[in-house]
Formats: sequence, structure tokens, C-alpha cells
Amino acid sequence: MNATRTESESPRWLWLAAIWFGLGLFDATQNVFVMRAEGMHHYWGRLFFTLLISWLPWILATPLVLRLTSRYPPVQWKRFSTWSVHLAACVSIGIVQAAWVAMWEEWLNPWALTPGPDPFPQLWRHKFSYGLLSSLVLYGLILLVDHVLDSREQLARQQTETAHLNEQLSKAQLSALRRQIEPHFLFNTLNAIAGLVREKRNDAAVNMIVRLSDFLRRVVEDSDRQQVPLGEELEFTQKYLDIQKARFAERLQFSVDVPQELLPAQVPSLILQPMVENAVKHGIARRVQGGAIRITASRANGTLTVRVYNDGPSLPVGWETSQSGIGILNVRTRLQSLYGDQFELSMRNQQPGGVEVTVSVPFVSEPASKISEG
Repeated sequence: MNATRTESESPRWLWLAAIWFGLGLFDATQNVFVMRAEGMHHYWGRLFFTLLISWLPWILATPLVLRLTSRYPPVQWKRFSTWSVHLAACVSIGIVQAAWVAMWEEWLNPWALTPGPDPFPQLWRHKFSYGLLSSLVLYGLILLVDHVLDSREQLARQQTETAHLNEQLSKAQLSALRRQIEPHFLFNTLNAIAGLVREKRNDAAVNMIVRLSDFLRRVVEDSDRQQVPLGEELEFTQKYLDIQKARFAERLQFSVDVPQELLPAQVPSLILQPMVENAVKHGIARRVQGGAIRITASRANGTLTVRVYNDGPSLPVGWETSQSGIGILNVRTRLQSLYGDQFELSMRNQQPGGVEVTVSVPFVSEPASKISEG
């Protein structure tokens, strides 16, 4: 495992460096354009350069953080040495980053202050104290992204080893859905959190970190349960939609219409998340005005039917012959391994518009006492 991790560390570092550069470019561009639009007067070229280069310490510190996570895995949270090492690293990066930014602001005066910026020691101290929460957030997000990327690599190895075994294939597909978070989803969430921190909306930033943490904990947790109650699956999907809601704001509306008596019904674990993700990616995200997602469920003739509808663009002509997304393919493979031919999965256009994905499986209800134990 250590050898594999070492081999993948270089491309992982390049990927994370690209994320940091993207964050810096977004931060610099957004601040300059917004301030100019509001009629402020700064040295725009210097300000853009200062904001962009302020992310360099985090880019250079990422390999160090990755090495520390290999030696002191965050999952060993009960060890004092793990907390102390990572906390010391986080504070050290924050100190260096504050000094770096203070140096450039002292030299370039990008904010066009008169008679000029504060003396370097005072400016350094202010940058560190004001940016301490940002440093903790960013350091924690490096750990989260690294953990997710490492989980995805483990998944790839598991899928190769168990590709021809039906029972193991089902477990591998479940692991794929647990770990398969689009980098764009994480990137957009990081952007939203960084924006809240810059706006000093600390409570909102903390709430969003908690949501992301709860979501990732459920995604990467090691569980052998192939089926869960529909109510539990809906709660997890709600966490995903809450995070997407923070990204799209009023552009994303969603509703759940599931009768109370259907909540104990057994469904494959993580069956709804890729369907909802598909609706967000191909429906809501492609419309300037956004749209709505609706989740419904019904029971008829011993069959449970769950529908995920979005009012976004319709499927193009001939979409049936094109390659489906990996999320929908995993859903179909898992359904087949669990139910054989006793399931239905369809995706079709609706009138007057929108797309609906429908899954039908045998209705099996979990006893109330057993749900309480779970």
C-alpha cells in the first residue's frame, strides 16, 4: 500500500496544485472585478498579483501535508501525536503564509493605502490572526481531499481484483458509489467555503464544513450493508442536496414526496445519490435559472418504485445508444447483482419538459425494531 501511495503521490500533487491555482485565480479575479464594479480605487494589477500569489505557500506546503498524512493518518484521531503534529503544521503554514502576504502588501501597497500599509511586523501579526480560521479550514480540506483520493485509488484496485465474482462485484460497486465524488463537486464546495471565510461569515463556513464532513464520512465509511431503509437513504441524499444548495442557492429547488409507510422499505445503499447527482449535473447546472429536483416513491403489486425528476434539458435524440455515465452504469450493475432480472431502471424525457429516472425493486420492509438497532 505504501509503495502504491508513493507512486501516485506525484500525480496527486499535480492535481492538488491545479486546484490551489484554480482557487487563487478565482479569488483574485472575483475580488478585482467585484471591487472595480463597486467603484473602489486600488492598484488593480498589483492587487490581482498579490491575491493570486498569496496562495503559493499552500501550494508548496501540500506535499509536506501529504507526507504527514502518510505518517500520521488523520483516521488515527485518538492519538495525541496525530493532533499535535497536524496542528503544528497548520499553524506553521499559517505563519509563513501571513508573512508572505504581508511582505508583498508592504512592498506593492496593492490597496493604494495612504500614507501606506502598516509596518511589516504589525501587518504580519494581523494577517496571521485574521487568517487563522482560514488556515484551519484549508488544512482540514487538504486532509479530506487526500483521504478521498486515496479511497478512490483503493477502489480501483478492489474493482480489478473482484471484477469476475458476482458477490464481490456487488461490494465493489457499492464502494465505487461511496467514494466516487466528482472533483468538481469538491472544488465548488471548497470555493463556497473559501468565499464564506473571506466574507468573515464564520458561522456559515463552519456549518458548511460540518455538512461536508458528515457527507464524506458517510461516503468513505467502511460498511458491508448492501441495503438500507429508504428513510436512511433519503437522509443521506438530503445531505448531498444541502451542500449543492449552498452552491446553487435559489437556482436549486428540491422536494421529497415519500409516504411515511414506505420509509422502512429496503433499497440498495447509495442508490439515490448518483441519480440525484446526475440530475444536478445534467439538469440544474446547465440552466442559468437552475431548476427543481423532485424525489417520489410509491408501492404497487409488491414493487417499490422510486423516481428522481428534474425539470432541466431533455435527453438528446439517440441518447440511448451513447455511453451512459459511470454512476448510472454502477446503479444498473448493482441492481442486477442484487435482484437478477427482478428490477427495472429507466431514464426518459417527460412532458412538457424534464427528465425522470425510475427504479423499481421488490418491496421488502425492515422491521421497526431492527431499524432502531441500526
